[in-house]
Amino acid sequence: MIRALEAIAAHLAGQSASFSDATETLKSADAFVWHPNGRLAPVPHVSRVDLTLLKGIDRMRDILMENTERFAKGLPANNALLWGARGMGKSSLVKAVHASVNALASVRGRLKLIEIHREDIESLPMLMTLLRGSNFHFIIFCDDLSFDGNDASYKSLKAVLEGGIEGRPDNVILYATSNRRHLLSRDMIENERSTAINPGEAVEEKVSLSDRFGLWLGFHRCSQDEYLAMIHAYAKHFGLRVAADELEHEALEWSTTRGSRSGRVAWQFIQELAGRLGVKLTGT
Repeated sequence: MIRALEAIAAHLAGQSASFSDATETLKSADAFVWHPNGRLAPVPHVSRVDLTLLKGIDRMRDILMENTERFAKGLPANNALLWGARGMGKSSLVKAVHASVNALASVRGRLKLIEIHREDIESLPMLMTLLRGSNFHFIIFCDDLSFDGNDASYKSLKAVLEGGIEGRPDNVILYATSNRRHLLSRDMIENERSTAINPGEAVEEKVSLSDRFGLWLGFHRCSQDEYLAMIHAYAKHFGLRVAADELEHEALEWSTTRGSRSGRVAWQFIQELAGRLGVKLTGT
């Protein structure tokens, strides 16, 4: 019994030390990556694009910006699920909005971005405990969130979003991106229907996960005009001197070879063009 009590005391002492270390770590940067061993790794330089360069998603940008600004000021705000077409700027928007809001005079430096990897979702309760009571505000960001097969870790996410006895801390909000609106594969949902005693209840439990995000922001494939607007904005921002008609012709040819038009395809073309012109893409 003495050995057991000593082990418990050592565990509690280590937990207190980790909380103290986390508090000091949070002062060192504006963005972090969460590791399930309880460590927050500072990110000195976040890979992001300027908010003004994100074209064709004006409505989603304005909604997320307003929601984030309210949250940073301590006002009620919603968790957000950004879902839809690949390469249309979902994760870029989250990172750009964080930088823009965190630069506001009324907020400056108080808003932290913490990325959690999909496979570490089960450690979310530990992260919430670490952040609860901090003077900072936190966006927990999970990119490309989805669940397949018999993966039950989505239950940890459900509890954190709304269902847990403690609830989500007032200083924490969760933003996730996904190609799926309901976060679960069709095969996973159909399997529940075929094997459950009450198929409707089993499917309802899984679909209810996305319902716990107050904001659903849908991203759809861009038009040719929106794609070309992205190309022109990037070219102007980085000083790529190419005739407008030549730029558009090459950009359209590039999108044809890729079989799609999106913000990601536009950025990949700009990288190709800048490389050919010998121009470094600084400030990204």
